[in-house]
Amino acid sequence: MPDVREKQREARRKIIRQWAKLPKDKRQFVQGISEFARTAAQQNEDAFVRSRRDPYQKIIGWLLPRAHL
Repeated sequence: MPDVREKQREARRKIIRQWAKLPKDKRQFVQGISEFARTAAQQNEDAFVRSRRDPYQKIIGWLLPRAHL
């Protein structure tokens, strides 16, 4: 179980770093957040194997506080 949590923690850091590197205009709209979250969920699906919550929803939860809406 600790290994799963560590994978999710690493994925979270990686996804947030990628998000922060995007131009500000791509981080301002819900559609951009949604597209990024879907792609990130697919690319990191191995980190969310044992998660009860939908990976897409989890990633959205990480990104919304950082979004420039």
